Amino acid sequence: MIPRSASPLATLLRAAARARRRDLNRAAACALALSVATVLLLGLSGWFLTAAALAAMTGAAHLFNYMLPAVGIRLLAIVRTGARYGERLNAHDAALGMLARIRPALFGAIAAAPPGRARALSTGEASARLVQDVAVIEASVVRRSAIWSLLGAILSSGALALVAGTATLFAVLTVLAATIAAAALMARRLGKPAAAVLLANGALKDRIARYGAAAAELRCYGMEDRATAEVAICSETLSAAQLARVDASSWLDVLLAIATALAASAAFVLAAPAGAAAAALAALAAAMGVDGIAPLIRDLGERAGVTTATARLDRLLRQSETRCARPRPPDPLALELWFADLGNATFDPGERIALVGPSGCGKTSLVETLLGLRPAARDRVCIGGVDITDIPASQARELFAFAPQDAHLIAGTVRDNLLLADPDASDAALWHALHDAALDICVAGLTDGLDAWIGENGARLSGGEKRRLSLARALLSAAPWLVLDEPTEGLDPQTEHAVLARIEARLDRTGQGVLVITHSPSVRRFCDSTAYMGGTAAADGLVPWPDLPQRAQLVGET
Repeated sequence: MIPRSASPLATLLRAAARARRRDLNRAAACALALSVATVLLLGLSGWFLTAAALAAMTGAAHLFNYMLPAVGIRLLAIVRTGARYGERLNAHDAALGMLARIRPALFGAIAAAPPGRARALSTGEASARLVQDVAVIEASVVRRSAIWSLLGAILSSGALALVAGTATLFAVLTVLAATIAAAALMARRLGKPAAAVLLANGALKDRIARYGAAAAELRCYGMEDRATAEVAICSETLSAAQLARVDASSWLDVLLAIATALAASAAFVLAAPAGAAAAALAALAAAMGVDGIAPLIRDLGERAGVTTATARLDRLLRQSETRCARPRPPDPLALELWFADLGNATFDPGERIALVGPSGCGKTSLVETLLGLRPAARDRVCIGGVDITDIPASQARELFAFAPQDAHLIAGTVRDNLLLADPDASDAALWHALHDAALDICVAGLTDGLDAWIGENGARLSGGEKRRLSLARALLSAAPWLVLDEPTEGLDPQTEHAVLARIEARLDRTGQGVLVITHSPSVRRFCDSTAYMGGTAAADGLVPWPDLPQRAQLVGET
């Protein structure tokens, strides 16, 4: 069933359910028809067989009307088959359509979560949420019509039981009510096993994703056996959790079997005075009445898993960033940057700033705060004269193009990765960005050029090529500021010189400013000014900026 709380997931599901209302209503109608047809079919069949046998035994077979009940049985069988098909078709159609709307929202929540939370969610765990937990919710939507199956079972079995008397009706309804109540109590035992299965599955996926990505390192250091052993432990933990859950849920099947026997026996005994045919009708109708509530019983058994999956997905949805109540946009004509942590320094639009300092002093954290990737404190950073805490993160990010030190490339082509910065960029713009990152010749040499597949996280590229592709992606953006984190790290001096020369020519052409984190003297000479963070320059063995020669003229192909 769809959660009825005010949780983020419940809100999304209700909105999706409104869009699939027709399919859900059809599934409910088919479930009701299926339950009624099943009870009537078995009840009528029992009455027909018993009555026909009695007629043959008493010599009144020639007076017995075989045709009418036979036609009724055939009709009910057709209705039952069609209703079962319709219920499954419409229920799954509705569930698949609803969850197709939920998955993008979940992925959007992961993408919008603060880095501290997003990074805590491993690849395997994120996969478990988006695949496993969503599948649990999907199955619960499919079972939503169980309540209508229950209604049909109560009405039809009660109507047939009433043919044999009110005592029979009371006995059947009592058994049905007691079965539902007992199932609800037993379902509570499934809470811990259901949660354990979800957690164990996530842990297994996390281990596989972690070690799969490090397959080369595992081979180099001879750690395959240890990694395999850890995966095996996670697999055994999952198997044990699944077995415990199956063991707990099997008692619901035992309950249904006992309820079926009790309902059929009670109905047969109480209806016996009305004749053998009526007793057979009442007994089979009672048995099928219990069968009709089985979908609800199974839904109760899965409720614990749904609750756990819902809580996990709700935590994911609540991680998405919140917008300011009164956003104050910065002045687009005065996009200067001010940092309290840099001695209250102010940097003008178009300026080229080198941000230097010892490793671990907080340079990357400062940049990520500027980009809204980390929570910001008031009176620490201003953009265009506006405190960064008063600017929506999405709006602040439009002012910056970011090339991180450890850039992640999506599994796709060169074009796919570049278009992240500008989805509407032309091929000419893509080639210009590659040229300015000194990567155009390399890409031109690939078999498919811009459409060359680079593999998972750029696995088919070298480390320097991956870094320059990330740089080209940032250069493709028309944002007023470029924010580059060690853009030339790992490059040979000749390539570094070419990259800096081409970036300089591009900045002269576009008027963009650049804030670059670096330890490279060449990059520092490329900049107009230096902001030192963490201690003193001498403590880090760096020459203070005033003692450096004037920015050298960079010579190279532009």
